[in-house]
Amino acid sequence: MNSNPLNPTDRQLISRLQSQLDEVRQRLNVSAPGVVLYRADVSYGDDEVAYVEADGLGGAVLRVVEGNYPVDYFTRKEMKFSTEAEAVRAAEAFRTAESSA
Repeated sequence: MNSNPLNPTDRQLISRLQSQLDEVRQRLNVSAPGVVLYRADVSYGDDEVAYVEADGLGGAVLRVVEGNYPVDYFTRKEMKFSTEAEAVRAAEAFRTAESSA
């Protein structure tokens, strides 16, 4: 963590690069890092929750967690996917399989 203020030139550079990155992500239909794309209770009355979180590069991570995500939780399962859609489909399939078991 930086404790010194950025000079105006560096601040403008970061702002310009972030704007360019946002434009590229929008054009490619890619979510920003950390965006939760999917959230569902794994089964009724259970403490487990399935989350899909974007990696910012077009992929995503499926996590099955227990607890208060993202603050205080235990990860039961974690799988990485090369596309956001693939991760969401896997989360839906996992939830369906677990709730019918």
